[in-house]
Amino acid sequence: MIKNLGRRQFMGTLSGAAAGVGLASAARPGGSPILAGTVEEKPALLGGKPLRTKPFPGWPVIEDNERRGMREALDSGHWNRGPLVRRFEGEWGRMLDVRYAIATSSGTAALYTCLHALDVGPGDEVIVPPYTFVASINVVLLHHALPVFVDTDRRTFQIDAQEIESAVTENTRCIMPVHLGGNMADLDTILAIGSRRGIPILEDACQSHLGEWRGRKSGTLGDLGCFSFQASKNLNSGEGGVITTGNPDLAALCASFHNAGRPYRATDDGDLVTGDAVGFSYARNGDNRRLTEFQGAMLLEQLSRLEEQTRRREANAKYLTSQLKEVPGIAPAEEYEGCTLNGYHLYMFRYDPEGFAGLPRSRFLEALEAEGVPCGGGYDPLNREPFLKHTMESRGFQRIYGERRIREWNERNQCPENDRLCREAVWLFQTQLLADRGDMDEIAAAVRKVRKHASELA
Repeated sequence: MIKNLGRRQFMGTLSGAAAGVGLASAARPGGSPILAGTVEEKPALLGGKPLRTKPFPGWPVIEDNERRGMREALDSGHWNRGPLVRRFEGEWGRMLDVRYAIATSSGTAALYTCLHALDVGPGDEVIVPPYTFVASINVVLLHHALPVFVDTDRRTFQIDAQEIESAVTENTRCIMPVHLGGNMADLDTILAIGSRRGIPILEDACQSHLGEWRGRKSGTLGDLGCFSFQASKNLNSGEGGVITTGNPDLAALCASFHNAGRPYRATDDGDLVTGDAVGFSYARNGDNRRLTEFQGAMLLEQLSRLEEQTRRREANAKYLTSQLKEVPGIAPAEEYEGCTLNGYHLYMFRYDPEGFAGLPRSRFLEALEAEGVPCGGGYDPLNREPFLKHTMESRGFQRIYGERRIREWNERNQCPENDRLCREAVWLFQTQLLADRGDMDEIAAAVRKVRKHASELA
């Protein structure tokens, strides 16, 4: 079941300051009266004055605490994985209420490490969405497994959980839902399939910092969860990632693999224990996917703002949705009933040219950008990327799977709803949601202005 954005329980817990940002008054279908006149003005793309010229908040946020944290790491002389990284792992685990957290060099490294811990390898299949960043697919291919694409629910931009069971075969080793843009995939359905079929669930929460499903944080409901701290993310250390799990065996496997295969054991209180005494002794094959102390320091300092920034994004997104849903041709992304908090790494909506006098999406994006509202068209169909064909034709994949299975795999990976979404999607970005309520009024007014003059722009 899909719910309206305004029904989210989390909104009732906002502080007075955050409520002032996003909940002070109900949205008017016509938008801000102050901006009503600007909608009538000549579009910027046709030589008129842009509706807004003020920049949106910059990213990343850099204040004195970041400088102190970096100085602490520098002066310590201990620059590889050490006490600052371990402190961050502890803080992240406490914030998400999950027993084990293992910091990695990137979100991709976290996903790759988790697939290794789940023993994904040649001959296996991993169920994935086609609407995601390429890393979600690359990590599967790097294990010489097959990514099996399940179509998208266009209303939510998430994997269509109702289609997953029919994609399961005897070769399915893992289901990897992606909580795209901060929103949540339908975990009630996905977790039930995993439990019933005995298939592990790996949550790709790389874009969903502090997202929630029925009050529990993203990345903590499946067998394993992964987050990214790449430069655009809501928690940012340039590059970085973290693995979360409540399973001590999986935690020890992940910790060992990411640190060159050194032996680890997981304690009941959430620690992962190894030591210098192990020397050059190894428990298994592994890799170097460790996080540095500089990144650990940066994450600790950025973490101090994450909850407040999340509240601000949530409030602004709710207010913006209350305006945009009144505009014909604009359909803001919906949420499943179980989503009690959207992390809003992206603000996404679908664009229908029929509501804009046939104005093509490319021209809509150009016009909106000219009015001072940064925007993008989102992902292309990942299941149609040419590199997949090249990969399947490679010597290694041909040896593992053969022509017949690869041909059958290609026939299974048709995603018509996702193809349509990729023609409709419009993205705004998380930094725009860190602005003030008046900036949300200007975004909505810019959309109305483009619609008002759509015939001229076409």
